[in-house]
Amino acid sequence: MNVQIEESWKSRLQPEFEKDYFHTLTDFVREEYGHHPVYPSGKFIFNAFNLCSFDRVKVVIIGQDPYHGPGQAHGLCFSVNDGVPFPPSLVNIFKEIKNDIGIDVPATGNLTRWAEQGVLLLNATLTVRAHQAGSHQNRGWETFTDAAIRTLAEQREHLVFILWGAYAQRKGAFIDRNKHLVLASAHPSPLSAYNGFFGNKHFSKANAYLKEHGEQEIVW
Repeated sequence: MNVQIEESWKSRLQPEFEKDYFHTLTDFVREEYGHHPVYPSGKFIFNAFNLCSFDRVKVVIIGQDPYHGPGQAHGLCFSVNDGVPFPPSLVNIFKEIKNDIGIDVPATGNLTRWAEQGVLLLNATLTVRAHQAGSHQNRGWETFTDAAIRTLAEQREHLVFILWGAYAQRKGAFIDRNKHLVLASAHPSPLSAYNGFFGNKHFSKANAYLKEHGEQEIVW
């Protein structure tokens, strides 16, 4: 199985690549890319891993699906390519950052700068058919990303896991709260942001925890 993924992740997730579900998933994804517009482009499927090696992870933010509009998705949850208008959830994320720690809204919604500082921006499902939200769910991606989160939670210490919304909270339910900081709140979507996302102060809390454990804070 020729998976183009950063080496430190590849070595730890190798058992997943050899399982039947992953072979079935690979066949499905290849078929989809061959017959439909699918996002992100193939080279960005594992972008979250490729920009943030296993040993450099400090913070994990769990999303659900890639954006399904043209030019948006590039393999990092909540992030869009340079020049693309901010989706509503990202607008609210930047609002909370401004209110929490005073950083102004940036010119771009590209969160590569976070990934390069150690923020794993991981969607549960890594691909999606254009204009069809959820179209690649329940095909095996969730099993794979569960394995990645579990490996981090078991092999690393003092990470920050940020779980916005019920879906992410279910996905991170097994994480040991005595070993890591788990921050949970409502999702930044306009449908739920006023139910506990705004004012959660997750960005300052994450940095305080990192500093307490001798890690460089994230420049959000």
